[in-house]
This record gives sequence, C-alpha cells and structure tokens, in this order.
Amino acid sequence: MSSGQEVGTIFGKGTGPATALLRSPTVLIASIALWGMNVCLFRLFGIDYVHVLTLDLKKQEEEKKKRRHKIKGTAAHVEVKSSEDHNEELKGHGKRGESDSTEYSEDDDDNDDDSKELIPKALEDSVPKFTNRNSANLEITEVKLLGLSVLLMVTLYVTSFLWIRVGRGSTIGAIICFYSIVATGIMFPVPSTAWVRLACATVLNRAGELLKPRCSCLHGKPRSVPFIDVFFADAMCSMSKVFFDWGMLWLLVSYYPQPVPPSAQSIVIPSCFAALPYVIRARQCLIMYNIGRMKNCQKRYQHVLNAIKYSSSLLPLIVSAYQKTMAGEKFAKQLEIVLIILLFVNATYSLIWDIVMDWGMLDNPSAIVGQTMVQCLPMKTAGQDLKRVHCLDAALRPRLRFGTALTLFVVVIDVCLRFSWTLRFVERAVFPSNDAYILCTQFLEVFRRAVWNLLRVEWEHIKQLNTCKKSSQISDAGGNKKNKVVEMIKVDSEIIPNGSISVRTSGSRERAVNY
Repeated sequence: MSSGQEVGTIFGKGTGPATALLRSPTVLIASIALWGMNVCLFRLFGIDYVHVLTLDLKKQEEEKKKRRHKIKGTAAHVEVKSSEDHNEELKGHGKRGESDSTEYSEDDDDNDDDSKELIPKALEDSVPKFTNRNSANLEITEVKLLGLSVLLMVTLYVTSFLWIRVGRGSTIGAIICFYSIVATGIMFPVPSTAWVRLACATVLNRAGELLKPRCSCLHGKPRSVPFIDVFFADAMCSMSKVFFDWGMLWLLVSYYPQPVPPSAQSIVIPSCFAALPYVIRARQCLIMYNIGRMKNCQKRYQHVLNAIKYSSSLLPLIVSAYQKTMAGEKFAKQLEIVLIILLFVNATYSLIWDIVMDWGMLDNPSAIVGQTMVQCLPMKTAGQDLKRVHCLDAALRPRLRFGTALTLFVVVIDVCLRFSWTLRFVERAVFPSNDAYILCTQFLEVFRRAVWNLLRVEWEHIKQLNTCKKSSQISDAGGNKKNKVVEMIKVDSEIIPNGSISVRTSGSRERAVNY
C-alpha cells in the first residue's frame, strides 16, 4: 500500500525541481536500483527468487499438460473401442491403431515440451536471434540494474536540462523526449541490452495477465492467481502516485498550452489511474476467495479481509480528490480530519497484515509469551542446560533466513514508513512545495516496498518448502522420506546428524530447523 494515498496538486504550472512530470520517471529509476538491492541480498542469503516467483507458473503448465494427456488418452481409448465394436474381425488393426495413437501422443508430448516453456513467446521474440538464450547477457544482476538506473538518471537530467534550460522548451516536451530516447534504446538490437528487452517483455506480459479475466463465461471456473502476479500487483500499489502522474500527464497534454482547470472532471482521470493497482489487487483476492469457496477451504475468508484492506486504500484517494476540487475552504478543513483518520486506519490495517500474513510472523500471539519464556529463560533438565534461542527468534518466526538483526531492521523500517504520510503535518516547514512532499513520499514508499520484498519472498519460499515436504510425505511410504525432502530444498544448508537442517542466518551464526 502506498504510504499516503492523497493526490497531488495538478493545477497550474508547478514550481521547483520536483515538478510533477519529472516525479514518475525519477521514482521508476529509483525502483530499478532498489530491485538491484533485492537481487543482491537474495543472492547473498541463497534464495532463488526466480524459482520462488515462477513456481506457480510451472505448476500451472504441468496441470495443463496433464489435462491434455488425459484428453488425448480418452480420445484414443474411445477411438479404439468404437473400431472394435464396428468390426470385430479387425482386432489386430484396432490394436495397431491403438499403438499408433499412443505413439502419436508421445511425439506430441515432446513437441509440447519444446513449444511450451515457462517464458512466454512474447519474451522469446524480445530476445535477438543472434543472442544465445543461455548466455550471460540475459542474466539480471545487481550490477546491471544499478548501472541501468545510473544511466537512466543521467539521461533524464541531461534531457530535461537541454530541453528546458537550453532549448527553452516545456516540461511536457522534455518528459516525452526522455521516454522516446529510452524506448528507442531498449528496442535497438544490441546484444548487451538483451536482458533489458527480456525484462521489459516480462513486465508487459505480467501486466497483460493482470487485465485478463481469470474465469470463463461458459463454465465460470476461475483460474488461480500465481504468486508472481500477486507480487507484481503489490509493487504496482506502491507506485500508485506514479500512475496518478501518468494520468496527470495525459491531462496536461490534452490541455496544452493552457493550464488544467480546477474541476472534478480534471481530477477523475488521474485518480482512476491511481486507483487501478488497488482495484486489480482486490480483484485478485476475490478470485482466490471464490476458488477457496469452491474447494471448501477453511482459510478462504482471509482473501476477503485482504480485499477489504486494498479497498480501504481507495477511500483516501476519493476524499483527497474531492477535497482538492469540489470542497470549499471551510469544508476542506473538515475533510482533512476525515482524511487523516482514513490514512491511519489503512496504515494500521496494512501494517498488521504485513507482519502476520505477508511475512508469517506472530502466527500464534497467545503462545508467544509462553514460548518466549520457555526458550529464553535459563532452564535445566536432568543436569543439562537446554539450548537457548534468541527471544526475537521465538517471537517473530522460528525460521529467519535473513537473520534476527536484518529481519528486525526490516520490520522497524516498515512500521515507520507505513506512517510516512504524517509528514503532511510538517509539509510547509520542511518541503518547498507540494510536489516535493509528494516526491519524498513516493521515494519512501518504493524503499519500503523494496525491504518488504525481502521478507515476502522469504516467507513464500518457506511455504513452498513446507508444501514440498507435505507432498513428499504423502507420496513416500518408505523410509526415504527425509532424503527426498532434503533434495527438494534449494537452500544453502548443511545436514547435521540428528536429521535437522542447519540454516545459515547471518554471519557465522546458525540455527537448526527440524523437519
């Protein structure tokens, strides 16, 4: 959720270096650099984030293949059966037809394996033909992301300086020129930028999936939302103000060279752009609730509560838009109190959801005190000291891949930045303009999202491991159960004699996790 969903000022020309049109590309460039920070930390702590993000897509592809195999097998069986009933003396021919059909299915399966890959065809077309798909050019590293963000920032500064200061042009022309230069550079078929084209194609592909209906009009059976789309939609929510700025750019271009008139019609388009990520995310929650209802899942109500959380982000947008356009001066001050209450409720709701649901911490609040007392206080049993566990480990979560210190740092940062909208109380004293205040809150929000990503991917990784463990226990009736679980766990771990896994957390400190 955005740190503060109030809309910015769009009327007039705008002043200062943090002009509205330059906000969105600046924040996008900062988000690229912050994703580089995520990639670096995932690599250092041994988390395969690509595997975590795409595991649901792989499962969906496997289910599609199984359905196709089942349909082909049924069709071959029916064909052989009808042939036998039609002419009994040609049983041998019927058997040959059956073997031919089976042989055809195997060949067709091989073709499916070759044609159906995890990366969509749109991504394959974005990679130049002379670039090897397995080459290092397509690998996304923190160095490449940081270098790209620096290059984009320099391009933005040079373009705006030459267009506005030297050429005496408008800010609209400068921003359009910047986007044109970036688009041309991405599409130019240079092998060194193939990874950029692949990343852009991936983003566009997932954005298209967010807009597709996930149920058929004929049978009405919804399709589950993969984790990568949930992760992508959450990132869009943190860029709500970027969407607002894009809607504002549309208005400024349509009214150019005249300023945008202060009317309700003028605020509707940017506000709808800003609300789009929350609507998409709430829709995903309702889809998952419907799937849980069909499967009679006991935890399906959680998706409704999550949808309410995202819906609560729309109320500050509506009140703020009305406050800046339709309300008079006296009524606007009264709405300010309502807006602060809505922001506080949304920030508190979202913070609790972050810690409990998105990060899997404080799962059983009633047992935290007792568990902490038992594990943290020095106790002796049969003349031997029990192994002491850090109190924060017992209170937060038994498994912390990033270690207690870094995990606690992320939690504290998230708590503080969830309430970064309180800077509105010192806006006139600290910031030179409303544009500067909005830009600052945008930076704080994308930084909060970057640190939030760490624990979110970690918790999803742990849930995937638990799912693998349960499925392995069900499918394995012999004594190789533990060995199979260990093979499926893709973490930097070591096996210790008692059958546990020693997971590295931070530095040389290790904790044993029992499976």
